[in-house]
Amino acid sequence: MLTREQAIEAVESVTAQYTAEPISFRDVMVRDRQVSLTVLGVSAAAQPALEASLREALARLGAETVHCRFRAEAAPAAGAGAATPPPAAAAAPAAASAGAGKAGGPAPVQGHGAGLASPLLDPRSGVQFIAVASGKGGVGKSTVTVNLAVALARKGKRVGIIDADIYGFSVPDMMGIEERPNVVNERVIPIEKFGVKVMSMGFFVEDNSPIVWRGPMLGKMLRNFFQEIEWGELDYVLLDLPPGTGDVALDVHQIIPQSKEIIVTTPHATAAFVAARAGAMAIKTEHEIIGIVENMSYYVSPSTGEKEYVFGRGGGARLAETLHADLLAQIPLGAPDNHPSEHDFSPSVYKAESDTGKLYLELAESVLSKCTV
Repeated sequence: MLTREQAIEAVESVTAQYTAEPISFRDVMVRDRQVSLTVLGVSAAAQPALEASLREALARLGAETVHCRFRAEAAPAAGAGAATPPPAAAAAPAAASAGAGKAGGPAPVQGHGAGLASPLLDPRSGVQFIAVASGKGGVGKSTVTVNLAVALARKGKRVGIIDADIYGFSVPDMMGIEERPNVVNERVIPIEKFGVKVMSMGFFVEDNSPIVWRGPMLGKMLRNFFQEIEWGELDYVLLDLPPGTGDVALDVHQIIPQSKEIIVTTPHATAAFVAARAGAMAIKTEHEIIGIVENMSYYVSPSTGEKEYVFGRGGGARLAETLHADLLAQIPLGAPDNHPSEHDFSPSVYKAESDTGKLYLELAESVLSKCTV
């Protein structure tokens, strides 16, 4: 099977022959013998010959389709990341963690994070931040966030969730939270359920009203979730990011440059392909990718007990290979067997003793092994 590393090596060998122009490339993606990439700094006259050479070189490795996007922008200067970084550099936690490669300690906080005073953000607090991201909506990112947080709490950790999906807030409903936070001494007290402290935009709107804000307001609200909330002492804070690579993801980088990330996808090839963009952004913003969670991996037939792969197979593994990360868990398609009459009812949190609940406990173990508190 053609790998991304082989594709990059082939592209490098071809572009190295074009010494007359400062050619570079980026966004190399390999999926099911299909290769796509962006080429920078090539004149219009040279594009057809270069594209033909790339197609020929990649076809020799087994590529059936090659899609080249040419951009007129000049290639970066040498030493500034002119070509796609080697896999080892992209995968190394030391290069992906906050402040990596920078002398004098962690990167300075910028943008909405500048001047933000919060005990959670104090390096001495020992709090581990994990942003849960996806390339597109509908893959179960919030479900994974909620159940991972509860699983970490069941492991004895002090956990908080920040529902950073300001437009598409869903965490309170998923956890069955109906009450609103109290304000004590001008500080908002987060709601706690299943041992997890929760803060969401959903607590501050009436009747499921839509949020109609421009980008800067999103960053201000995220800042308030740190500055005006009485979180107390926590070991882990999970941030449920909105899908994609927009304003909030950038704000998280500015406010929490030390945050790690988990990328959620489904087994479907297109979902994994899109999720790779979220992973690429994590690498660009120097956030360590803890790993990949493949949600809705299969459906267990209640009549036969057989696994049915409703959305295909392999998307999570391919994404993990693309991002040089671990595939942490494969969660089946289903819903918790919870009843509204239960005192701690929630529509989305799996019981610890259920099969899926046990998978989330295993996921929590994997996360704990990659993070030290």
